Amino acid sequence: MSHSQAVTESVSHDQALHNKGWDMVLLYVTLAILGLGLVMVMSASIPMAEKQLGRPFAYFQKQFVYVLMGLLGAYLVARIPMRQWQKAGPVLLLLGFILLIAVLLPGVGKQVNGSMRWLPLGIFNLQVSELVKLIVFIYLAGYLVRRGDEIRSTIGGFLKPMLVLILASVLLLLEPDFGATTVMLATALGMMYMSGVGLLKFATLILATASAMSLLALVSPYRVARILSFMNPWEDPYNSGFQLTQSLIAFGRGEWFGVGLGGSIQKLFYLPETHTDFLYAILAEELGLLGAVTVIMLFALLVWRAFLIAAMAEREQQFFSAYLAYGIGIWIGLQAFINVGVNMGVLPTKGLTLPLMSYGGSSIVVTLLAIGLLMRIGFEAQNQDKQLAWAKKRRVAK
Repeated sequence: MSHSQAVTESVSHDQALHNKGWDMVLLYVTLAILGLGLVMVMSASIPMAEKQLGRPFAYFQKQFVYVLMGLLGAYLVARIPMRQWQKAGPVLLLLGFILLIAVLLPGVGKQVNGSMRWLPLGIFNLQVSELVKLIVFIYLAGYLVRRGDEIRSTIGGFLKPMLVLILASVLLLLEPDFGATTVMLATALGMMYMSGVGLLKFATLILATASAMSLLALVSPYRVARILSFMNPWEDPYNSGFQLTQSLIAFGRGEWFGVGLGGSIQKLFYLPETHTDFLYAILAEELGLLGAVTVIMLFALLVWRAFLIAAMAEREQQFFSAYLAYGIGIWIGLQAFINVGVNMGVLPTKGLTLPLMSYGGSSIVVTLLAIGLLMRIGFEAQNQDKQLAWAKKRRVAK
């Protein structure tokens, strides 16, 4: 092979690597969930937007802008090599703690429904907990690479990253944001398990964490009321059980194929939070069991692709990318599971959005940033595999 031929082949190979390797299944599934979410936000929010703002499509228009912002952010994130994210982990964690403290300061954080969770940024309010979850997962993935042997072999090494998680959890609970704390801790534990932490250590930590979270829930009167109403919402259907009973009515009205897009009765000020936490109930009412199952299948496919990408990165010994991909998959899957479970009455009411679907700028943008990271992880893993195969082919040709 001549030198010019080798150069030409190398250039064409590099171009192919930059044009291929993106996980299109993940992209199409994400776009499908986003599209369905936009349609349902528009349908579910019309009565509320008309009453509050005098513009029936106001929430839909805002959500559309958030989706565009998130897609742009995902595109930019997907262009940054994963080694840069790994290096930035400690700095990002420091930024996350600064934001968690800032949101609790009077005059800085914005209080909504009794919770200090938002920082006003002009064009939209940043829900700090959404961004901090992703930051913690990035930092933890890097820590698992740096101290993996220590974590897997000693109790002390296993407990050190828990100090970071405990501090973040305390700040989140001061807002308070019990739902975000639960998802963050469960996802972090899942990442540690996927990194090779022994089953006995993992089970012990799961038990300790579950006990602590249960105790926190029981010492809070309003959380106890939520649990009791969840167990039997029909006992007080016009007070503590109102939201859940109205959600169940929405599911019952949907039957097999729904009442038709836009035909929901429950969104007419019967079911609260129709375009945010209880969007799935309105979807089930309007699109029926078919629509509800379709959403679950889409999320299952998204989580499967995340785990597939993680396994591919792990096979290529890109361990930071692998642990982060596992974390993103667990996070999105767990949050979707909790939201659907709450809407269906199989879990206590919890203020968690349905990822990529519920109304909310912070949730949409941050989740799409996470999807951008997944796309980058898959791209690097596939290209490394192709690069090795191409190099082997060249050696054979010579």
